[in-house]
Amino acid sequence: METNFKSIALVGKYSSSSVSSSILRLAEFLEQRGHDVWTTVHTADNCQIRSIKTAPLVELADRMDLVIVIGGDGTLLNVARVLADHPVPMIGVNQGRLGFLADVSVDTMLTTLDEMLAGQYVAEDRIMLECHLERHGDLFDAGYAFNDVVVSKGSTGRLIEFEVYIDDKFVYSQRADGLVLATPTGSTAYALSAGGPILHPTLEAFVLTPVSAHTLSARPIAVNSRSEIEINLIHAVDARVHFDGQRHQDLVIGDRVVVRRAKNTIRLLHHSEHNYYDTLREKLHWGEKL
Repeated sequence: METNFKSIALVGKYSSSSVSSSILRLAEFLEQRGHDVWTTVHTADNCQIRSIKTAPLVELADRMDLVIVIGGDGTLLNVARVLADHPVPMIGVNQGRLGFLADVSVDTMLTTLDEMLAGQYVAEDRIMLECHLERHGDLFDAGYAFNDVVVSKGSTGRLIEFEVYIDDKFVYSQRADGLVLATPTGSTAYALSAGGPILHPTLEAFVLTPVSAHTLSARPIAVNSRSEIEINLIHAVDARVHFDGQRHQDLVIGDRVVVRRAKNTIRLLHHSEHNYYDTLREKLHWGEKL
């Protein structure tokens, strides 16, 4: 069964020309299949591509039926935040290192995508985070995160102190290097390294994982994704909040970080034979036989 993905945008790894040949191969393949192929202005400039129609990503988001991201998980995270307000599905082609989100191998992408575009795919809707930063009661910044929002110490390396509230109920105060608030997608990223649990990507939950807390009793906690999380900075020489580890904002004492579930989800498409647990074993060496 052929799909209705008539118009397809190709987005390459940011500030890198390493994906140029892959994009050109993929564009030629898609045009031969009868698709209307575009790429972003940024991708075309970085890869010196002149043979594909271009437009800014935010403009393509409303006109495309599908976005194919060529690069790695970091590239897909970046694109996901831009597309947060646009319900266009994405496929990730891995030309990076890990390939947790970008799970189509660049070596087999033409065969795999041919099958997916013929209908052999499954769709997975994943939740995102929306974060508001408040200072003296006023909003001074906001952003989305697909993996995690991290409140952490800054360049001086000294502990920070903060309070956490969930749905206006006090949870705890803590001195630590920071706190990772992750989606199920982000539970296999920084949160996992900090000792958090793995959440299946379709769960409607967040996980709060302390980073190097100055206590013997700090434990991660999973909460319903409809919860509103508030983090108040009590003491810090310098502190920051990070969005997917790709954008950050400095914080000062008294700042309030409010995180809630974003209104829209990100729709990822996988090959119909995709198995999340295979990915855990392959990428994280999880559950291997001894």
